[in-house]
Amino acid sequence: MTSRKQVPASEVILLRVAGSDRRGLTLAFSELLAQHEIAILDIGQSVIHDQLNLGMLLEMPREGMASVVLKDLLYKGHEMGVSVQFTPVTADDYDHWVSGQGKKRYIVTLLARKITAMHFARMAEVVAEQGLNIDDIVRLSGRVPLGQATADSRACVEISLRGDPVDGSIMRSRLVQAAGDLDVDIAFQEDTLYRRNRRLICFDMDSTLIETEVIDELAAAAGVGEQVAAITERAMQGELDFQESFRARMALLKGLDESVLSEVAKRLPITEGAERLIRHVKALGYKTAILSGGFTYFGEYLQQRLGIDFVYANQLTFDANGKLTGEVVPPIVDGARKAELLREIAARENISLEQVIAVGDGANDLPMLNTAGLGIAFRAKPIVQQNAKQALSTMGLDGILYLLGFKEQHQLDDD
Repeated sequence: MTSRKQVPASEVILLRVAGSDRRGLTLAFSELLAQHEIAILDIGQSVIHDQLNLGMLLEMPREGMASVVLKDLLYKGHEMGVSVQFTPVTADDYDHWVSGQGKKRYIVTLLARKITAMHFARMAEVVAEQGLNIDDIVRLSGRVPLGQATADSRACVEISLRGDPVDGSIMRSRLVQAAGDLDVDIAFQEDTLYRRNRRLICFDMDSTLIETEVIDELAAAAGVGEQVAAITERAMQGELDFQESFRARMALLKGLDESVLSEVAKRLPITEGAERLIRHVKALGYKTAILSGGFTYFGEYLQQRLGIDFVYANQLTFDANGKLTGEVVPPIVDGARKAELLREIAARENISLEQVIAVGDGANDLPMLNTAGLGIAFRAKPIVQQNAKQALSTMGLDGILYLLGFKEQHQLDDD
């Protein structure tokens, strides 16, 4: 019986290189490995405060060569002034690592003016409870200066997870609780092909794209501010039917002169980060829309100022003397209408709903937030934060760029 020559088995070694970063260091080690025709099964590198950590998972033949390669790597480390360590990886451990590649992947994004150890610890506690493994941690924001965070500071860390949570709804609830306790935003989303492939972003207007409720501004000018503000707040909290509350507020504005609307429009406070976000997404080819329970008069003003593609809101009516009639042209844009309009725009532009982002703050925004692939409750009421897919409260609208995975250096510079 002819014996078959057994192919020599290979062994797996984890190479770790650490030390002061310098030009050509990674090149030197990879060239050495290339000389020995070594296969690299996995590789990762990070630099924190000019200190490099390089890891390579290497496959090497057992018969004599491994010791030669390891000796050469040690010499190279001494030559380059860095620490070199080796860790054998068993066949079982390697097979277990390979089997994990089919598991789902998720992204947790921490956003705050300044991220603390407590922020990270609370997030990591929830992740561990849910049986997920942290694969990678990347800082998306720019370098943070020492001292107290300023009003325009931005800090963001993205954590890549692997596995399946024990209970996704409980995990989201725990993260929302942690975010509220610590004044930090914690977004949790599945890492799908749509995450960086969005094509449409739809904004609520009042208290989202602008930092005010226009109807409250008009009411103050008409001398009925307190009455209208009370109705507005109850509607945004979900305590009143939007259409009913809207008609009640409009009736109080009857007789207001059109010139007042012009003055209010000129002083609308644009939300922090709105212009930067819109400039960035438009450069990427996104379509943009305002879907508002407010008024087209102001939506169209913002359309011209910000370069918005579509505006859908409520059309005011005036009498022959240029006074508000206290009515609007039907249909009233309420929560259901916003979601309907989002679908219509997406269908017309041939955009999948998974590629749509919706941003809003009130209860009447929830239908569109839950229709879009990425729904973001922005500086929202508690009921909205609890029921939206994501929430953003600690920074401006341009924080959305981090949820899409854009690093600071990949974002457009401010004018």
